[in-house]
Amino acid sequence: MTARKGKLYVVGVGPGNHDHMTHRAKTVIEESEIIVGYDTYVSLVEDLIEGKEVYRYAMTQEVERANQAIDFAEDGKVVALVSSGDPGIYGMIGLIYEILSEKGWNRDTGIYVECVPGVSSLNSCAALVGSPLMTDFAVVSMSDLLVPWDIIVKRVEAAAAGDYVTVIYNPASKKRIHQLKDTRDIFLKYRKPETPVAIVKGAYRESQTIAITTLENMLQHSEILGMITTVIVGNSSTFDYNGMMINPRGYRSKYDLVKKDGGQESPTYAGMQQ
Repeated sequence: MTARKGKLYVVGVGPGNHDHMTHRAKTVIEESEIIVGYDTYVSLVEDLIEGKEVYRYAMTQEVERANQAIDFAEDGKVVALVSSGDPGIYGMIGLIYEILSEKGWNRDTGIYVECVPGVSSLNSCAALVGSPLMTDFAVVSMSDLLVPWDIIVKRVEAAAAGDYVTVIYNPASKKRIHQLKDTRDIFLKYRKPETPVAIVKGAYRESQTIAITTLENMLQHSEILGMITTVIVGNSSTFDYNGMMINPRGYRSKYDLVKKDGGQESPTYAGMQQ
């Protein structure tokens, strides 16, 4: 009798609100016999995993939970390794593939592995604050646990010099205080102090808190800066309109955006930096 081939789903559950979880994510969680994940992320899908075998881990135990999930799949089980957001953006799928590559995993004959994408913080936070990601943007993480700080500084400098709208993950923690200040100082070399900045804590969760501020004043919101906070720094074209962060796509240079009925002039973008 041929041994049952195991499956490993690395599942992005989005921000945690089930309305923003994909149908595929719900389907594979339902199919899975075993659930593995960081305790906080497992709690986000508590109502979907009743009766299943569940293994919860503390923060910083990524290698342990990845190996356990792989071991279960290699034993013929159907496993869901849950992540918040998207597992392909600062998530667990990269570590899974790193471990499998070291084990000599064969995609055709080995365990079945599927990355189930989810809504990442850059998507959910942008949706809450307007339309900040309409042009080219960069994403950087302030966490220097795995990436040396001098490398992060080079990436921040490149994003700032390139006039990219920049999404900042993991902006601060109890141990990381100077990183965001250093990052803001780099951006101030290239952008005006009044450049719009959005700070979103716990998007679509009960703890959700939003602040629309400026590059100059962003550090004044330290009470909402933390590991579940995302910061979006505008570029030279981004403007604040009624508390929304708007990044023009460029249509205005080619089209009349408002019909000029009765001789009415097309309005200008108030606050837009020329």
